[in-house]
Amino acid sequence: MVIRKFAAIDIGSNAIRLLINNVIEYQNKPTVFKKSELVRVPVRLGEDAFLKGEISEHNQNRLVKSMQSFKLLMDVYGVEKYMACATSALREAKNGAAVVEKVRKESEINIQIIDGKQEASIIASTDLKDIIKNDRLYLYVDVGGGSTEFTIIDKGMPLFSKSFKIGTLRILNKLVDDSVWDEIKVWIKSHTPMDKTVEIIGSGGNINKLHKMSGRKVGQPLSYIWLNAQYHFLESMDYEDRISELGLNQDRADVIIPATKIFLNAAKWSKAKKILVPKIGLTDGMIKTLYYQKD
Repeated sequence: MVIRKFAAIDIGSNAIRLLINNVIEYQNKPTVFKKSELVRVPVRLGEDAFLKGEISEHNQNRLVKSMQSFKLLMDVYGVEKYMACATSALREAKNGAAVVEKVRKESEINIQIIDGKQEASIIASTDLKDIIKNDRLYLYVDVGGGSTEFTIIDKGMPLFSKSFKIGTLRILNKLVDDSVWDEIKVWIKSHTPMDKTVEIIGSGGNINKLHKMSGRKVGQPLSYIWLNAQYHFLESMDYEDRISELGLNQDRADVIIPATKIFLNAAKWSKAKKILVPKIGLTDGMIKTLYYQKD
Protein backbone atom coordinates (compact mmCIF):
# COMPACT_ATOMS: atom_id res chain seq x y z
CA MET A 1 0.00 0.00 0.00
CA VAL A 2 1.25 3.48 -0.95
CA ILE A 3 -0.32 6.70 0.38
CA ARG A 4 0.24 9.79 -1.72
CA LYS A 5 -1.00 13.32 -1.04
CA PHE A 6 -2.52 15.65 -3.63
CA ALA A 7 -4.12 19.07 -3.19
CA ALA A 8 -6.64 21.18 -5.08
CA ILE A 9 -7.24 24.92 -4.68
CA ASP A 10 -10.52 26.32 -5.96
CA ILE A 11 -10.47 30.12 -6.24
CA GLY A 12 -14.16 30.84 -6.61
CA SER A 13 -16.29 33.96 -6.65
CA ASN A 14 -17.69 33.52 -3.15
CA ALA A 15 -14.87 31.66 -1.38
CA ILE A 16 -11.47 30.00 -1.76
CA ARG A 17 -11.02 26.33 -0.85
CA LEU A 18 -8.08 24.05 -0.26
CA LEU A 19 -8.71 20.30 -0.40
CA ILE A 20 -5.96 17.88 0.59
CA ASN A 21 -6.56 14.26 -0.38
CA ASN A 22 -4.91 11.00 0.59
CA VAL A 23 -4.61 8.90 -2.56
CA ILE A 24 -4.21 5.30 -1.41
CA GLU A 25 -2.76 2.92 -3.97
CA TYR A 26 -3.18 -0.83 -3.44
CA GLN A 27 -1.72 -3.73 -5.36
CA ASN A 28 -4.43 -5.43 -7.46
CA LYS A 29 -7.16 -3.19 -5.97
CA PRO A 30 -8.71 0.13 -7.07
CA THR A 31 -7.09 3.36 -5.89
CA VAL A 32 -8.97 5.05 -3.03
CA PHE A 33 -9.37 8.83 -2.78
CA LYS A 34 -9.95 10.02 0.78
CA LYS A 35 -10.38 13.62 1.92
CA SER A 36 -7.82 14.58 4.54
CA GLU A 37 -8.35 18.31 5.05
CA LEU A 38 -10.68 21.00 3.69
CA VAL A 39 -10.10 24.69 4.39
CA ARG A 40 -12.50 27.40 3.22
CA VAL A 41 -11.74 31.14 3.29
CA PRO A 42 -14.60 33.62 2.57
CA VAL A 43 -12.84 35.99 0.16
CA ARG A 44 -15.57 37.33 -2.14
CA LEU A 45 -13.63 38.08 -5.31
CA GLY A 46 -16.88 38.04 -7.27
CA GLU A 47 -18.21 41.21 -5.66
CA ASP A 48 -15.15 43.05 -7.01
CA ALA A 49 -15.15 41.40 -10.42
CA PHE A 50 -18.87 41.59 -11.20
CA LEU A 51 -19.57 45.05 -9.75
CA LYS A 52 -16.29 46.93 -10.31
CA GLY A 53 -14.70 44.94 -13.12
CA GLU A 54 -11.45 44.30 -11.25
CA ILE A 55 -10.09 42.83 -8.02
CA SER A 56 -9.50 45.47 -5.34
CA GLU A 57 -6.16 45.93 -3.60
CA HIS A 58 -7.79 44.77 -0.35
CA ASN A 59 -8.97 41.46 -1.78
CA GLN A 60 -5.74 40.96 -3.72
CA ASN A 61 -3.91 41.06 -0.39
CA ARG A 62 -6.42 38.68 1.20
CA LEU A 63 -5.98 36.30 -1.72
CA VAL A 64 -2.19 36.43 -1.44
CA LYS A 65 -2.30 35.74 2.30
CA SER A 66 -4.70 32.83 1.72
CA MET A 67 -2.36 31.33 -0.88
CA GLN A 68 0.66 31.78 1.40
CA SER A 69 -1.24 29.94 4.14
CA PHE A 70 -2.27 27.17 1.74
CA LYS A 71 1.34 26.79 0.59
CA LEU A 72 2.49 26.31 4.20
CA LEU A 73 -0.31 23.80 4.87
CA MET A 74 0.59 21.79 1.77
CA ASP A 75 4.24 21.74 2.85
CA VAL A 76 3.29 20.53 6.33
CA TYR A 77 1.05 17.78 4.92
CA GLY A 78 3.72 16.67 2.44
CA VAL A 79 1.66 17.29 -0.69
CA GLU A 80 3.50 16.05 -3.77
CA LYS A 81 1.34 17.76 -6.43
CA TYR A 82 -1.31 20.43 -6.46
CA MET A 83 -3.60 22.20 -8.88
CA ALA A 84 -4.98 25.72 -8.37
CA CYS A 85 -7.86 26.87 -10.57
CA ALA A 86 -9.65 30.21 -10.66
CA THR A 87 -13.15 30.46 -12.09
CA SER A 88 -15.50 33.28 -13.12
CA ALA A 89 -14.30 36.09 -10.81
CA LEU A 90 -10.66 36.13 -11.95
CA ARG A 91 -11.78 35.09 -15.44
CA GLU A 92 -13.83 38.28 -15.79
CA ALA A 93 -11.73 40.75 -13.79
CA LYS A 94 -9.74 43.15 -16.02
CA ASN A 95 -6.71 42.67 -13.77
CA GLY A 96 -7.17 38.89 -13.41
CA ALA A 97 -3.88 37.99 -15.13
CA ALA A 98 -1.98 40.59 -13.07
CA VAL A 99 -3.49 39.23 -9.84
CA VAL A 100 -2.43 35.68 -10.79
CA GLU A 101 1.13 36.92 -11.40
CA LYS A 102 1.17 38.77 -8.06
CA VAL A 103 0.07 35.58 -6.27
CA ARG A 104 2.78 33.57 -8.06
CA LYS A 105 5.50 36.00 -7.00
CA GLU A 106 4.37 36.39 -3.38
CA SER A 107 3.20 32.86 -2.55
CA GLU A 108 4.79 30.58 -5.21
CA ILE A 109 1.31 29.24 -6.06
CA ASN A 110 0.64 28.92 -9.79
CA ILE A 111 -3.01 29.60 -10.63
CA GLN A 112 -4.74 28.56 -13.85
CA ILE A 113 -7.69 30.68 -14.92
CA ILE A 114 -10.10 28.17 -16.47
CA ASP A 115 -13.11 28.85 -18.67
CA GLY A 116 -16.63 27.54 -18.09
CA LYS A 117 -16.16 24.59 -20.43
CA GLN A 118 -12.98 23.46 -18.64
CA GLU A 119 -14.70 23.92 -15.28
CA ALA A 120 -17.63 21.73 -16.35
CA SER A 121 -15.23 19.11 -17.74
CA ILE A 122 -13.22 18.91 -14.49
CA ILE A 123 -16.41 18.66 -12.43
CA ALA A 124 -17.70 15.88 -14.70
CA SER A 125 -14.52 13.85 -14.06
CA THR A 126 -15.58 13.17 -10.47
CA ASP A 127 -16.43 9.56 -9.70
CA LEU A 128 -20.19 9.16 -9.34
CA LYS A 129 -20.52 5.42 -9.99
CA ASP A 130 -21.81 4.71 -6.48
CA ILE A 131 -24.93 6.85 -6.93
CA ILE A 132 -25.65 6.64 -10.66
CA LYS A 133 -28.17 4.13 -12.02
CA ASN A 134 -28.33 3.16 -15.68
CA ASP A 135 -32.10 3.46 -16.03
CA ARG A 136 -32.23 7.23 -15.56
CA LEU A 137 -30.74 10.48 -16.72
CA TYR A 138 -28.87 12.84 -14.41
CA LEU A 139 -28.52 16.59 -14.50
CA TYR A 140 -25.38 17.60 -12.60
CA VAL A 141 -25.74 21.16 -11.30
CA ASP A 142 -22.73 22.93 -9.77
CA VAL A 143 -23.73 26.33 -8.39
CA GLY A 144 -21.03 28.90 -7.77
CA GLY A 145 -20.95 32.59 -7.00
CA GLY A 146 -20.44 33.72 -10.58
CA SER A 147 -21.38 30.78 -12.79
CA THR A 148 -23.34 27.56 -12.76
CA GLU A 149 -22.22 24.46 -14.66
CA PHE A 150 -24.80 22.00 -15.98
CA THR A 151 -23.85 18.51 -17.20
CA ILE A 152 -26.11 15.79 -18.61
CA ILE A 153 -24.97 12.32 -17.51
CA ASP A 154 -26.37 9.13 -19.04
CA LYS A 155 -25.20 5.60 -18.15
CA GLY A 156 -22.40 7.12 -16.10
CA MET A 157 -21.02 9.16 -18.98
CA PRO A 158 -21.16 12.97 -19.32
CA LEU A 159 -22.86 13.77 -22.64
CA PHE A 160 -23.35 17.54 -22.70
CA SER A 161 -22.03 20.38 -20.52
CA LYS A 162 -22.70 24.08 -20.48
CA SER A 163 -21.66 26.94 -18.22
CA PHE A 164 -23.98 29.90 -17.68
CA LYS A 165 -23.18 33.30 -16.20
CA ILE A 166 -25.56 32.87 -13.33
CA GLY A 167 -24.49 32.44 -9.73
CA THR A 168 -25.38 33.41 -6.20
CA LEU A 169 -23.44 36.70 -6.14
CA ARG A 170 -24.72 37.75 -9.56
CA ILE A 171 -28.32 37.13 -8.46
CA LEU A 172 -27.79 38.94 -5.13
CA ASN A 173 -26.44 41.96 -6.97
CA LYS A 174 -29.23 41.89 -9.59
CA LEU A 175 -26.85 41.14 -12.46
CA VAL A 176 -28.91 38.32 -14.02
CA ASP A 177 -31.48 39.15 -16.72
CA ASP A 178 -34.59 37.07 -17.31
CA SER A 179 -33.06 36.10 -20.67
CA VAL A 180 -30.38 34.05 -18.86
CA TRP A 181 -33.04 32.08 -16.95
CA ASP A 182 -34.86 31.52 -20.27
CA GLU A 183 -31.67 30.26 -21.91
CA ILE A 184 -31.08 27.78 -19.08
CA LYS A 185 -34.71 26.61 -19.27
CA VAL A 186 -34.43 25.94 -23.01
CA TRP A 187 -31.09 24.12 -22.60
CA ILE A 188 -32.35 21.86 -19.80
CA LYS A 189 -35.63 21.03 -21.55
CA SER A 190 -33.84 20.25 -24.83
CA HIS A 191 -31.47 17.80 -23.08
CA THR A 192 -33.93 16.03 -20.77
CA PRO A 193 -36.40 13.89 -22.81
CA MET A 194 -39.94 13.55 -21.45
CA ASP A 195 -39.74 9.72 -21.41
CA LYS A 196 -36.68 9.63 -19.12
CA THR A 197 -36.64 9.77 -15.32
CA VAL A 198 -34.31 12.63 -14.40
CA GLU A 199 -32.56 13.21 -11.09
CA ILE A 200 -30.46 16.22 -10.09
CA ILE A 201 -26.96 15.77 -8.72
CA GLY A 202 -26.25 18.91 -6.71
CA SER A 203 -22.80 20.31 -6.11
CA GLY A 204 -21.45 23.32 -4.21
CA GLY A 205 -21.33 24.61 -0.65
CA ASN A 206 -24.95 25.76 -0.58
CA ILE A 207 -26.58 22.46 -1.50
CA ASN A 208 -24.22 20.69 0.91
CA LYS A 209 -25.37 23.04 3.68
CA LEU A 210 -29.04 22.52 2.75
CA HIS A 211 -28.57 18.76 2.93
CA LYS A 212 -27.00 19.10 6.39
CA MET A 213 -29.86 21.35 7.51
CA SER A 214 -32.40 18.77 6.32
CA GLY A 215 -31.11 16.20 8.83
CA ARG A 216 -30.98 13.54 6.14
CA LYS A 217 -28.31 10.85 6.26
CA VAL A 218 -25.39 10.77 3.86
CA GLY A 219 -26.63 9.39 0.55
CA GLN A 220 -30.27 10.23 1.23
CA PRO A 221 -31.58 12.67 -1.43
CA LEU A 222 -33.47 15.90 -0.93
CA SER A 223 -36.96 16.05 -2.40
CA TYR A 224 -38.17 18.89 -4.61
CA ILE A 225 -41.05 19.43 -2.17
CA TRP A 226 -38.70 19.81 0.83
CA LEU A 227 -36.36 22.13 -1.08
CA ASN A 228 -39.25 24.33 -2.21
CA ALA A 229 -40.59 24.58 1.36
CA GLN A 230 -37.09 25.38 2.68
CA TYR A 231 -36.67 28.10 0.06
CA HIS A 232 -39.82 29.88 1.24
CA PHE A 233 -38.81 29.39 4.88
CA LEU A 234 -35.37 30.92 4.33
CA GLU A 235 -36.81 33.75 2.26
CA SER A 236 -39.24 34.62 5.07
CA MET A 237 -36.39 35.21 7.53
CA ASP A 238 -34.20 38.28 7.88
CA TYR A 239 -30.51 37.93 7.07
CA GLU A 240 -29.62 38.41 10.76
CA ASP A 241 -32.09 35.70 11.83
CA ARG A 242 -30.59 33.22 9.39
CA ILE A 243 -27.28 33.79 11.19
CA SER A 244 -28.55 33.88 14.79
CA GLU A 245 -31.33 31.28 14.61
CA LEU A 246 -30.06 28.87 11.95
CA GLY A 247 -26.36 29.23 12.72
CA LEU A 248 -25.39 30.07 9.14
CA ASN A 249 -22.09 31.82 8.48
CA GLN A 250 -22.32 35.44 7.34
CA ASP A 251 -21.13 34.59 3.83
CA ARG A 252 -23.61 31.68 3.58
CA ALA A 253 -26.73 33.36 5.01
CA ASP A 254 -27.28 35.53 1.93
CA VAL A 255 -26.14 33.29 -0.96
CA ILE A 256 -28.08 30.21 0.15
CA ILE A 257 -31.38 31.67 -1.12
CA PRO A 258 -30.33 32.37 -4.75
CA ALA A 259 -28.53 29.00 -4.81
CA THR A 260 -31.74 27.25 -3.76
CA LYS A 261 -33.63 29.10 -6.49
CA ILE A 262 -31.20 27.79 -9.14
CA PHE A 263 -31.61 24.19 -7.94
CA LEU A 264 -35.40 24.52 -7.78
CA ASN A 265 -35.63 25.86 -11.33
CA ALA A 266 -33.29 23.15 -12.62
CA ALA A 267 -35.49 20.51 -10.96
CA LYS A 268 -38.71 22.08 -12.25
CA TRP A 269 -37.50 22.36 -15.85
CA SER A 270 -36.06 18.82 -15.88
CA LYS A 271 -39.08 17.42 -13.97
CA ALA A 272 -36.69 15.96 -11.38
CA LYS A 273 -38.25 15.10 -8.03
CA LYS A 274 -35.00 14.23 -6.24
CA ILE A 275 -31.74 16.09 -5.66
CA LEU A 276 -28.79 13.85 -4.83
CA VAL A 277 -26.03 15.51 -2.80
CA PRO A 278 -22.80 13.45 -2.96
CA LYS A 279 -20.74 16.37 -1.58
CA ILE A 280 -18.22 16.42 -4.40
CA GLY A 281 -17.31 19.22 -6.76
CA LEU A 282 -14.57 21.06 -8.60
CA THR A 283 -11.81 20.30 -6.07
CA ASP A 284 -12.60 16.57 -6.21
CA GLY A 285 -12.40 16.67 -9.99
CA MET A 286 -9.08 18.51 -9.80
CA ILE A 287 -7.63 15.78 -7.56
CA LYS A 288 -8.70 13.11 -10.09
CA THR A 289 -7.33 15.17 -12.97
CA LEU A 290 -3.98 15.57 -11.15
CA TYR A 291 -3.73 11.89 -10.36
CA TYR A 292 -4.59 10.55 -13.80
CA GLN A 293 -2.80 13.12 -15.98
CA LYS A 294 0.51 12.16 -17.54
CA ASP A 295 3.48 14.17 -16.30
